[in-house]
Amino acid sequence: MSATLRQVGIDIQESEENRGLIDAIKADNPELTIRHLPGLVKLQAAGQIVINRETVEAKLGREWETGEFQLAIVSYAGNFSEWDDDQIIVKWEH
Repeated sequence: MSATLRQVGIDIQESEENRGLIDAIKADNPELTIRHLPGLVKLQAAGQIVINRETVEAKLGREWETGEFQLAIVSYAGNFSEWDDDQIIVKWEH
C-alpha cells in the first residue's frame, strides 16, 4: 500500500435540510476539507469519510435513515464500502 491515501469525496447539495448532515459529517471526520460552491458543498478526506446515523440525528434533532443520504448527494468519489442502518463509509476499495 502506498504511503499516501487516495482522496475520497462527497458533493452535497447546499440546503437548509442538509446543513445538519454536513455538520454531522464534519463532526465525525475532523480531517475533512470543505469547499463551498454555489449550491454545493464539497467534502473531501484522505482514506475515508464516515457518516454515523446517531451523529446526523443529533445534529438534525430528529430521526434520520441512512437512505435519506441519497437525496442529499450530488456526486461522490470513492466506493460505498459500507451502507447499513447505522453507518455509511465512503472509501476506495483495493
